[in-house]
Amino acid sequence: MIGVEEVEGRAQHSPERPFLSVENLAVQFKTEDGIVQAVDGVSFSLERGKTLAIVGESGSGKSVTAQAVMGLVKAMGGIVSGEIWLDGQELNGLSPAEVQALRGAEMAMIFQDPMSSLHPFYRIGDQIVEAIMAHRKVGKGAARKEALEMLKHVGIPAAERRIDAFPHQLSGGMRQRVMIAMALINSPQLLIADEPTTALDVTVQAQILELIRRLQGEFGTTVIMITHDLGVVADVADDVAVMYAARIVEQAPTSETYYHAQMPYTLGLLASIPRMDRGQQDRLDPIPGNPPSPIHLPPGCVFQPRCKYWEQVPESAGHCKTDRPELLASGAGHSVRCLLPTDARRQISQEVLQSLRGEG
Repeated sequence: MIGVEEVEGRAQHSPERPFLSVENLAVQFKTEDGIVQAVDGVSFSLERGKTLAIVGESGSGKSVTAQAVMGLVKAMGGIVSGEIWLDGQELNGLSPAEVQALRGAEMAMIFQDPMSSLHPFYRIGDQIVEAIMAHRKVGKGAARKEALEMLKHVGIPAAERRIDAFPHQLSGGMRQRVMIAMALINSPQLLIADEPTTALDVTVQAQILELIRRLQGEFGTTVIMITHDLGVVADVADDVAVMYAARIVEQAPTSETYYHAQMPYTLGLLASIPRMDRGQQDRLDPIPGNPPSPIHLPPGCVFQPRCKYWEQVPESAGHCKTDRPELLASGAGHSVRCLLPTDARRQISQEVLQSLRGEG
């Protein structure tokens, strides 16, 4: 392989790859009920300084994908295969100590619930100072000064006073800002935000998303945004990967996703977004049914039991109940996992999206 050095039989470095490259990633968990296939053959790449949104319902595998990139899955008993390349270095083959050295310094993660991520018995300033001193040779006084400046930078009011506060003394929005400050304090190259706005009201959600976007511009950070809501990524992400039942089912630039989505699941997510231009009498159009069990996935297209259009697949294209579709190109930078012929998908997409815009 061009640009790869082999050390002890393991690929270590490849400067020819994109900044982040995930290739055929799979994650399994052994349970009493059977093998849980949490991630199945996920591949994507991300250039430096760009933002990828990974979108899907709960249980789709998006958070486990992020945790695998961070090297957290093996400690949870997960079995990880595939390759994860960050800035030319393969991560899945590294030892836990080597990954730990990268975590926080080269890559960092903002978790969904700051109350479960921040230690309740330590002041927030002390926790940020600890994050600094774990990766850099800095005195405690200098680290505290740096922590204070970062708290101000992320918009914590009266930071001089709140640096000595405990997590429970802060609002949800301020705790999330503290988590962002802690994640960025060592200037990581990759930032993963796992549902960073889920528990916040709409106004604070917008503030947190704008903060991440502004800080990304200042620090040049590459961002993966994990969310179940396509509505929050329109102004944040460069590209969108939609996950369902452990696999990516559609991937495209953000504008292409919103205006030319083709996978029926993605269209269902778009139809579920509340819109200000809808009348009060207009109800949201939820996707029928529930996601399948990751232990007992359907043999064909995993979305078929919930899909409105599977009976429109011609016999020549396969059968949704028995044939598992591949993720295939459907335009520049756009790939779709669906057995519907391209023309049929585009026709359905046009009808659904026009209806959502009130044009039909």
